[in-house]
Amino acid sequence: MNLEGRTVRLRAVEPADAEILYAWENDTSIWSVSGTTEPFSRAQMEAFIAAQQQGDLFRTGQLRLMIETHPEVRIVGIVDLFEFDPINLRAGIGILIYHKDDRGQGYAADALEVLCRYAREQLQLHQLWCDVGADNEASLRLFRKAGFREVGVKRQWQRTPTGYRDEILLQRLLEKHA
Repeated sequence: MNLEGRTVRLRAVEPADAEILYAWENDTSIWSVSGTTEPFSRAQMEAFIAAQQQGDLFRTGQLRLMIETHPEVRIVGIVDLFEFDPINLRAGIGILIYHKDDRGQGYAADALEVLCRYAREQLQLHQLWCDVGADNEASLRLFRKAGFREVGVKRQWQRTPTGYRDEILLQRLLEKHA
């Protein structure tokens, strides 16, 4: 199966990606959406990449893919499957388009479409879910447009510098006809 969409290609993480992942994971401006609470070392990034290369979703419970544009190859983001549940055939999904200039270009929508197809056809998953801050309108629009439906609100779930915010739980069932 080719993990390629109209504008992006999803590929496995490579050792050469360590520096870009190190920079992105340590950018405190995105910690509120990634759930990160402390810096990562280069050694931790290299170990994460090595673990990704040694295992698969069924062993590690997580799969990270790099989002590249095509035909011109440029890394614009990452997409993760995490908290994989092999009994109930579901996983959480998270996506990041890092640079503000790359947002709103359709890369996230294309990557999400490709990953949902891969999860349904190749991994045989039944559903994907995601948690999105109630104030993150762009991400809520992205997931809703991709067929994710709001199934719950976690009230005052995330602490912010200005108080607590709600988090929206969205879910997409991956029926064969979807």
